[in-house]
Amino acid sequence: MTEILAENLSGKDVMGTDGKELGSLYNITMNLSSGSLNNLVIDPAESLRNTDFEYSDQGRLLVPVGRVKAVKDHMIIKR
Repeated sequence: MTEILAENLSGKDVMGTDGKELGSLYNITMNLSSGSLNNLVIDPAESLRNTDFEYSDQGRLLVPVGRVKAVKDHMIIKR
């Protein structure tokens, strides 16, 4: 399994498997008891419309980390 440092993910562009831009990664939430990662917290793109993802109180997308399909130049999220 390839490891990626969290500092290399901050601000990374996030796209859906459908090729649509979702926004940029703001942060990642985790469960402190188990250490498991929960959600990507994404600053949504201005062009983003109609999404199935939940929003935080600050208006950021909350995407379960299990939806991550690839991390290279962009993060790719299953939609």
